[in-house]
Amino acid sequence: MQAGLIVLCLAYVLSQFFRAFLAVLSGPLLRDIGARPEDLATASGLWFLAFALMQLPVGWALDHLGPRRTAAGLLLLGGGGGAALFALATAPVHVSIAMALIGIGCSPVLMASYYIFAREYPPARFATLAALMLGVGSAGNLVASWPTALAAELIGWRGTLAGLAGLSALVAAGIFVAVRDPVHAQGGEKGSLLDLLKLPAIWPILPMMFVNYMPAATIRGLWAGPYLSDVFGLSTTQIGQATLLMGAAMIAGTFAYGPLDGILGSRKWVVVGGNLLGLAALAGLAVMIDDHVWLSVALIAAVGFLGGSFPVIMAHGRSFFPPHLVGRGVTLLNLFGIGGVGVMQFASGRVHERFSGGPEVAAPYVAIFTFFAVTLALGVAIYLFSRDRMD
Repeated sequence: MQAGLIVLCLAYVLSQFFRAFLAVLSGPLLRDIGARPEDLATASGLWFLAFALMQLPVGWALDHLGPRRTAAGLLLLGGGGGAALFALATAPVHVSIAMALIGIGCSPVLMASYYIFAREYPPARFATLAALMLGVGSAGNLVASWPTALAAELIGWRGTLAGLAGLSALVAAGIFVAVRDPVHAQGGEKGSLLDLLKLPAIWPILPMMFVNYMPAATIRGLWAGPYLSDVFGLSTTQIGQATLLMGAAMIAGTFAYGPLDGILGSRKWVVVGGNLLGLAALAGLAVMIDDHVWLSVALIAAVGFLGGSFPVIMAHGRSFFPPHLVGRGVTLLNLFGIGGVGVMQFASGRVHERFSGGPEVAAPYVAIFTFFAVTLALGVAIYLFSRDRMD
């Protein structure tokens, strides 16, 4: 089981990479195939929406086929095939199609490991194990920053994506060989998604899942590059270094959140406190949009650190699921978490387009960060009605 989890962690490194690398390649993609920020917002949004829409069939597959075949098959076809298509792209639409395929390929990876945690380990350890997998796997966030910018300069973005296609296929093969399905992966009581939706306790949790990961993922994966380039004139390498710092902050935040529910005896208030601080960081970005580059980078990193409560929210929701619906339960939560990012990628692209073209180059980014802050505030307000629960 441990060997399989290590390979799944490597797959999750790829998943984190693919959701974040477009910000670093925004310059080369604009120059070579005419992909504007709005085009990349669409492509990135399609990654997240494809990923989110796959959560329901992935949940069924985890409960009926097990994590080994589910994760290996989709990563090989979607991840490897999508990266290969990206390497051959000659127009923005090709990038969008490739990103949708890659989103499908990455969709089962984290949930396969969470499914194993829920089936094979004590419930009280779920949040810590989930945070550990998320934190270690988020090394892909770091690789998607300055190292990717360096690779793009040395071998070009096409060569970089071709290498990633081969690596995705290799990791998929490793999953098929090393992952062992939990002994109760099949059979047991019957149930469906409707049974989950009949649980009143999860309804206030779903909006929080929808908005929690959205600011950090959208800024890191899309808007950090255009913002730092347009407002402060940073180069591709400098943007890579700034996003490297944000990626490191996101990893540190995930590890920091992981044990807090056990230490403080609450999941709900850990999530509320962290997201209110994240809201303050977003407000600071909007107000001090062009004061100083290092202040902006520090605030972006703070958004990344404070947005790491995903595994605690996941553990909060999982505590209400019956054992035979764990696969569909965690993927339902993930649908909202990743789907929220996808929706906001599209929405933020429209916000950027609406406020672009005026005399103030920073105006689109003030609007985007304000939009994120308001959305996060609404999610926290609804989550206040949730029922706290520890295992």
